[in-house]
Amino acid sequence: MWTGTLEVDLLLGDVHSLKEKRSVVRPIIAEVKRRYQLSVAEVGHQELYRRTAVGVAVVAADRAHVVEVLDEVERMLVGRPDTEPLSVRRRLISSDDD
Repeated sequence: MWTGTLEVDLLLGDVHSLKEKRSVVRPIIAEVKRRYQLSVAEVGHQELYRRTAVGVAVVAADRAHVVEVLDEVERMLVGRPDTEPLSVRRRLISSDDD
């Protein structure tokens, strides 16, 4: 079994309040859930209105599938015109790791 996580730190565009931030972040999270059927959440910078960190987790039987899914999600998140990616962190863990 393989587990993969992806955390993307994003700078949001023309956002001036936490309410506006929610209106940008919620659709991003909903799109990842709908398109990829993955666990996804805002995992950082909740108190800042121009930044967010989106975390994604995937579990699969083989490493190649985990990498493929994380690659697709990363392309979708960093390619959005309303955000600017600041950093991307990825972690892969095998159940054989002790």
